[in-house]
Amino acid sequence: MGGRAVAGFRGLAGALLVMSLGDAALAGGLYRFVDEHGGVHYTDAPADPRYREVRAPVSRLRFNTYATPTHARPTASRRASRPSAEFDPLIEELGRNHGVAPALVKAVIAAESHFDSQAVSSKGAQGLMQLMPATADMLGVGDPFEPRDNVGAGVRYLRQLLDRFGDPVWAVAAYNAGPEAVDRYGGIPPYSETQEYVRRVMAYYRKYHGDPLQ
Repeated sequence: MGGRAVAGFRGLAGALLVMSLGDAALAGGLYRFVDEHGGVHYTDAPADPRYREVRAPVSRLRFNTYATPTHARPTASRRASRPSAEFDPLIEELGRNHGVAPALVKAVIAAESHFDSQAVSSKGAQGLMQLMPATADMLGVGDPFEPRDNVGAGVRYLRQLLDRFGDPVWAVAAYNAGPEAVDRYGGIPPYSETQEYVRRVMAYYRKYHGDPLQ
C-alpha cells in the first residue's frame, strides 16, 4: 500500500475505518498519535515522531468479521437471555445522556451478557454490563441486577475510559482488561481473551450501528 495513512478520526466510525485496512498493509505494524484537537491519526509508515506503534496489530484481531462468536463469557444465569431490542430505549437514553454511542453500549452488553440482566460470570461480574462488585461499588450501584442501575454505571465507566484513552477501541479493551493493562502495553493488551473481546464488541457495533464504511 506504500505508506497509507488514515488521519483525523474521532469516534467509532473512524476507528472502524482504520480496521478496514488490509492485512498486507498492516503486516509491518500500525502507528497512532492523538493531536491537540483530539483527532486520532493512524499510519503504517510513520513520518512524524509523534506516532507510536500500536502493540497489537489490528490485522491479528480480525475486526472485519461480522460472524457471531461461537462462544460467550460463561454465565450462571437465573433467567434466559432477553431479546436485544427490549433494552433499546434505556440504552438510547443513557448513552445519549453521557455522550456514548448507544450502538457501542448495546455492543458491550451483547458481548458481556447477551442481554441477560441476571447474568453472573464465573469471576463474579454481574448484570447486563457485567460489572465487577468493586467497580459497581465505586460507581455507586444500588442493585447490579436492576437494568437502569447497571447500564447507567456501565455507561459512566465507558465514558471515563473514552475520556482517558481518546480511542474507542482502547476503551473497549480497557473495559475488559482494565485501564492499567492498556497503559502498560500502550494499546490493546496481548491477551487472547481481550483481543477476542474487542473483535466481538466491534462486530456487534457494526451490526447495531450499520456499516459506517458504506
